[in-house]
Amino acid sequence: MGFGNESHGLLSRMAVNDQHGENSAYFDGWKAYDRDPFHPTHNPHGVLQMGLAENQLCFDLIQEWMRNHPEASICTPEGLHHFSDVAIFQDYHGLPKFTKGVANFMSKVRGGKVKFDESRVVMSGGATGANEVIMFCLADPGDAFLIPTPYYPAYARDLCWRTGVQIVPVHCDSSNNFQITRDALERAYKKAEEDNINVKGLLLTNPSNPLGTTLDRETMKSLVTFINEKNIHLVCDEIYAATVFSTPSFVSVSEIIQDMEFCNKDLIHIVYSLSKDMGFPGFRVGIIYSYNDIVVSCARKMSSFGLVSSQTQHMLADMLLDDDFVDKFLAESSQRLAKRHSLFTMGLEKMGITCLPSNAGLFCWMNLRSLLKEQTVEGEMKLWRVIVNEVKLNISPGSSFSCSESGWFRVCFANMDDETVKVALRRIEVFVGKEGEKAKNVIKRRQRTTGLRVNSSSSKRFDESWLMSPHSTHIMSPHSPIPHSPLVKVT
Repeated sequence: MGFGNESHGLLSRMAVNDQHGENSAYFDGWKAYDRDPFHPTHNPHGVLQMGLAENQLCFDLIQEWMRNHPEASICTPEGLHHFSDVAIFQDYHGLPKFTKGVANFMSKVRGGKVKFDESRVVMSGGATGANEVIMFCLADPGDAFLIPTPYYPAYARDLCWRTGVQIVPVHCDSSNNFQITRDALERAYKKAEEDNINVKGLLLTNPSNPLGTTLDRETMKSLVTFINEKNIHLVCDEIYAATVFSTPSFVSVSEIIQDMEFCNKDLIHIVYSLSKDMGFPGFRVGIIYSYNDIVVSCARKMSSFGLVSSQTQHMLADMLLDDDFVDKFLAESSQRLAKRHSLFTMGLEKMGITCLPSNAGLFCWMNLRSLLKEQTVEGEMKLWRVIVNEVKLNISPGSSFSCSESGWFRVCFANMDDETVKVALRRIEVFVGKEGEKAKNVIKRRQRTTGLRVNSSSSKRFDESWLMSPHSTHIMSPHSPIPHSPLVKVT
């Protein structure tokens, strides 16, 4: 029981503020799925979860390894003799073989082009915990980090909620495929200075979430040069490093700085995890790798609040040190991601929907601008509500990623099987076809009434009347025959 707002005076400001970021469409979509989750037999018309960036494409490889290595778990007869060693207290340095395994895996993910010092591997409770800890180490309340848009919606929680750190967006747009430029950085930095905001660093997500793109070598060099000139930190969130499935290859900041003659390595920090690259978000394995000795020491002390369990460390250490398995896993994962990405994006192309060209990630950045009634955040949200509530797809609107252009949506494709992907594509095609036919009929009625020729581009617009219709809850079954889609290819 509670006493509502009357009890707020008895609680901390942290307990009663709304800075967690949970009141966004990004999380609202998850809630819609939780209320009505899709199941192929038990609930075939439920909401499909395409808002969760989760990699489930190689679980069979993981399970095969575990069957072949029962000694890696203390919960099997073969591994039970390690129980007492694992169950007793472990300090925040982590099991030596675990930090060695993580360093080995991080090197392999980066093609063996760089080596990582296991003594600099700091554990945390997932990338969420790692991002927060690095903020506590680098910034004070009120300080700020520059982040290129669009960026991960939960950064408001991870970076800011408990630390008091601010985000200064560096606005990027589709004119150059949302690539970050030195000019955009300079503008954002100058604006922050004019607003008396103390910028402590730049945070990059590479590969990008939500774009699914990687930063090229020259851009990375330019960004490292920028932070050195400004004497601010560079935090590289590289949690999608092993999800690259086509060219260009991934270039880590660790590779860049080892080739630069002038670079203050004390300013360079990497956030990593096994949540995306291996599909282990439930294991809560987050990693901070800093080239700054003081940051390593401080982060390790702070990691006491979010350690990885010893049982998890023990099992994963053997897996990450198995070079043959790691090599096979990374190669197969890349191939499967490429195949899934192709299946989904080609399916969209057949109905005239394009995505930003991408080479990494567990999602695509889908362009639905031509379906907006108005090119505004409000127009985007109206379309999103129809997609979630009527089409029953949880996809994430670009505005929740702080995108400066309306009509972009992140759609995740690696957290389901091929048949479920086909159900999703069928629902999208039915929706697009229905909207196109409705718009055509409206145009014909107007032409008959006015005798004027209406621009056919309006046939691509989302018809708001469908949202307001009392019949809007009744849509064509995803298993019904698919009508020809009249949608003109998005450019």
